[in-house]
Amino acid sequence: MTSETSPATAQSTGDAASNATLALVARVTVRERRAVSEAVTELERLSPRAPALLQALQPHLGHALVAGFTGPPGAGKSTLVNAVIRELRAAGKTVAVIAVDPSSPISGGAILGDRIRMTAALDDDGVFVRSLASRGYLGGLSPAAVRVIDAFDAAGFDLILLETVGTGQNEIDVAEVADVRVVISAPGLGDDVQAMKSGLLEIADILVVNKGDRPGAEQTMQQLIGALSIRATISSRVPVLKTTATSGDGVDRLLAAIDTVGGQVMAQGTQARRRRRARYLIARAAADLVAARVRKGDNGRLDELSDRVLAGTLTPDEAANTVLKD
Repeated sequence: MTSETSPATAQSTGDAASNATLALVARVTVRERRAVSEAVTELERLSPRAPALLQALQPHLGHALVAGFTGPPGAGKSTLVNAVIRELRAAGKTVAVIAVDPSSPISGGAILGDRIRMTAALDDDGVFVRSLASRGYLGGLSPAAVRVIDAFDAAGFDLILLETVGTGQNEIDVAEVADVRVVISAPGLGDDVQAMKSGLLEIADILVVNKGDRPGAEQTMQQLIGALSIRATISSRVPVLKTTATSGDGVDRLLAAIDTVGGQVMAQGTQARRRRRARYLIARAAADLVAARVRKGDNGRLDELSDRVLAGTLTPDEAANTVLKD
């Protein structure tokens, strides 16, 4: 004997789920901490509730400015974010932080090192810090970050800070996700400065030399200014600032620069900014699908393309185009 769910029961279940989602969103919009945490968890995991939750959040989105902090390891990004939090809270503004950590090779979860250093967020309802695992994405972000941005935006935070992993010049995904891109360096990083100049420089809206009290800070600033000078299309619009995160020196100037750039971006309208993030999600999903198909490699056509690439009769780009067309 089998039991079947009646249409009325299914409708009732669906209505209950919808009502629960709307109730959760209502609590998120008044920045109830437990509700924000629950929504972020659902969106990060992309749970069965996530699509309905994303739809219910839509009327409440588009108000928060997203500032991305990126740069090579050792630049002091987390300490600078902590200093920015203090400055914002002193001004009465609320802030949410997405700290994208390297993934644990065992569990796949975030290592949480960045979150531990953000002491300004402790016991403050005007601050919300969430660590996300990069999950192996070389661009320094995972698509979950975009969904979490929506939750924080709906919660009405004035500024959303997005701190990326810190792997160097591969971290360009932040250019597609953040409204304002802050690229951070520090004196004494040697080859990392060169890598940043050749890679991350092109995405920067603001360049920061952190640890400005250390020897070589002025030299590093001049290096960056010199690198900008040979890129005539961007040199006039990218400020180069010096900060000392441990003392807070220069943080006010950094926030003023973020406000200036952010005002210009916000003037473009909500839809343009959100479409850019959606394109990033589509591109990532497409890349993942193609990569999975190629790695699976149980297709004679792929074997043929692989052999031709090895033989030099077909370039990898041409092979990729063939895969996309197939």
